[in-house]
Amino acid sequence: MQIRVLTASDIRSALSMREAIDAVEKAYAQLASGKATMPLRSRVDTDKGISLLMPAYLHDSGDFAVKIVSVYGENPKLGLPTVTATVLAMDSETGMPLALMEGDSLTALRTGAAGGVAARYLARKDARTVALFGAGVQARSQLQAVLAERQIQRVLVVGRLPKTIERFCAEVATWPDAPQVIVAPSPREAVSQADIVLAATTTKTPLFDGNDLKPGTHVTGVGSFTPEMQEIDAVTIDRARVVVDQREAAMAEAGDIIIAKATIDAEIGEIVNGTKPGRQNDDEITFFKSVGLAVQDAVTAATVLRAAEEKGLGTVIQMS
Repeated sequence: MQIRVLTASDIRSALSMREAIDAVEKAYAQLASGKATMPLRSRVDTDKGISLLMPAYLHDSGDFAVKIVSVYGENPKLGLPTVTATVLAMDSETGMPLALMEGDSLTALRTGAAGGVAARYLARKDARTVALFGAGVQARSQLQAVLAERQIQRVLVVGRLPKTIERFCAEVATWPDAPQVIVAPSPREAVSQADIVLAATTTKTPLFDGNDLKPGTHVTGVGSFTPEMQEIDAVTIDRARVVVDQREAAMAEAGDIIIAKATIDAEIGEIVNGTKPGRQNDDEITFFKSVGLAVQDAVTAATVLRAAEEKGLGTVIQMS
């Protein structure tokens, strides 16, 4: 028995964002068609922290993986990160382990890809301006995904820490075919000009006033992940057609949905499958909320593994 170990660098080299979007699109389709097994997260509490186990199996593609996320608050005292993630890709025909992957980079890739799928089906084709709230890993991946799907010319970045935002803008400016990237004077000025609004923060209070959205805007929110967190206000929810990654998960975890008592119009997989429409006209405001699903991890891990095998990436270890 052998297993391939893939580092963060290996994962970034294996798969482009466009390829990840294509993979996650297929995962959403299988989930909405009832062709995915995704048990509830299992939580293990230890004396020092918690670990969450998130398995998923996609029936049509055979993709099978388990992600383990650990949160240990005292780790920084030991020079270790507070949150770590590891993904184990499995062979669905034999149950044998195939690959062990660094999970943070894979999570960023699959979360960005989720926003990319939403942009593919919900953003206007002529979208040119993005308002981006946040400047961390998730904000970066959300922007990369939208750039893969639309011909964006300008990005207005909003954040609390000026130096962090300035560094982020300078980094984006170095990307191939980079759009114009500027620090927004205010949330209102960013949102009122935007065709696409991306929210990837840990705020507990809304980032902007939904009255400032112009007709035809698409909004994606990936930051809030508890019932108490709210990036997107009730006005936006009231004005928008609401699409989620999974109804059950959104109603249990997404403060944006729970606090505003939102009516969910569709799961993104239903739109991919054609059972629900995507964008219906150029004036429609759309909102996609993703809390993150294990099927995204499974399909992204399997796609990364296939690419890594073709490119000779990673380290193969003989286990027996």
